[in-house]
Amino acid sequence: MKTMIIIGGGAAGLMTAIHAAEHYSVTVLEKNEKTGKKLYITGKGRCNLTNNCTPEHFLTQVVSNPRFLYPAILSYPPERVMGDFSSWGLRMKTERGNRVFPVSDHSSDVIRVLTDEVKRRGGTILLHKEVREILTEAYNEGDDQKKRVTGVLLSDGSVLSADVVVLATGGVSYASTGSTGDGLRFLSDLGLAVTKLYPSLVPFETEEKVVRDYAGLGLKNIEAHLIVKKGITPKVKKDKELAKEFGELLFTHTGVSGPVILTASAHLASFMKQNGLSPDYRYKPGELTLSIDLKPAMTEEMLKNRLEREKDSLKDKELVTLIRGYLPKAMVDEFLRRAELKPERKTGSLSGEEIGRIISLFKDFRFSVIGTRGFGEAVITSGGLSTKEVDPKTMSVKKIDGLRAVGEVLDLDAMTGGYNLQIAWCTAYLAAHSSD
Repeated sequence: MKTMIIIGGGAAGLMTAIHAAEHYSVTVLEKNEKTGKKLYITGKGRCNLTNNCTPEHFLTQVVSNPRFLYPAILSYPPERVMGDFSSWGLRMKTERGNRVFPVSDHSSDVIRVLTDEVKRRGGTILLHKEVREILTEAYNEGDDQKKRVTGVLLSDGSVLSADVVVLATGGVSYASTGSTGDGLRFLSDLGLAVTKLYPSLVPFETEEKVVRDYAGLGLKNIEAHLIVKKGITPKVKKDKELAKEFGELLFTHTGVSGPVILTASAHLASFMKQNGLSPDYRYKPGELTLSIDLKPAMTEEMLKNRLEREKDSLKDKELVTLIRGYLPKAMVDEFLRRAELKPERKTGSLSGEEIGRIISLFKDFRFSVIGTRGFGEAVITSGGLSTKEVDPKTMSVKKIDGLRAVGEVLDLDAMTGGYNLQIAWCTAYLAAHSSD
């Protein structure tokens, strides 16, 4: 039986091992003290392991190179992933947005099921095994000189031979989990094209320091618009909306986070890649604007009618009382400051023009985004091994026989909602079943 070494004991590596054990003698090399360290913190420790959607919908949620994933998602769609996990003993539930979680809400159960299944099928998992280099040799095929893998060199100087090596080392986000870019370095050393890396699904930093006063505050059912100013790069001829997201936003000590922001950050990463901006580019105030519609369910006319009614019913009350009926207490002072209205003003004294300013703020409460929180807080890495280097039907690296790449080490990324783990599962499935 041929031998396969899988570098990385995370989601993609373990899934590859499970399916490859049918055809190979499989060994997983994990440099950490345990497998699945990044899986453990996924979904705030609950592990949103896939999205219960069709392959067609899945592809709409992939930001980078969706067409490349067409063979993978058709071969191993969410329905099959869930069926396999169920057969391995994991009980699951589907929540809002078709997000799939273990019933226990414990990511450790997902990791346990994966590692147990690898061992049940005869695979070997070796911990504290750090790879230093992927070994290759040249050979001739007719008049052509080619390369093939022969194994790996470990950090302790020992060599492990293999017919196939699968790279499943992830990107560079959450480095504390072991995603330190080792695999991308191996690929570069082998002369393969690695695209520039950007943090994605990551919180934003804002110019406005008032966010510190809001830290920990969540806003539900808002609509966030991310707008880039014309001229920021030569390609941007007019103000452009990069993202429009409805849902929940969370204030932090340095800016904003939450589902709508993480999703918007995926669009921002794509924009930065396309426009040649560096991953750590710092935006000048006004270049990148977050506009929050605090009341998306209400039109301006509806707000006007309601405010005018309350102007009469609350005429003797201070403005601060009126605005507290619409916003969390922590935001009221800043809201009135921006509206250029004193909190102690009587509601009944509001002019039509002042009501208009209040309405405008409800529909367009702005913050100036100056950057992201970087790879230290990014859920995923956007960028990686160029998909041009890989056969989308097998996950095999075209220039080196026996080398395959899966999961986040590839230049593939998607929105929140279980889609990025689905990328890990389906690319792993193809790599496991490849016959090259």
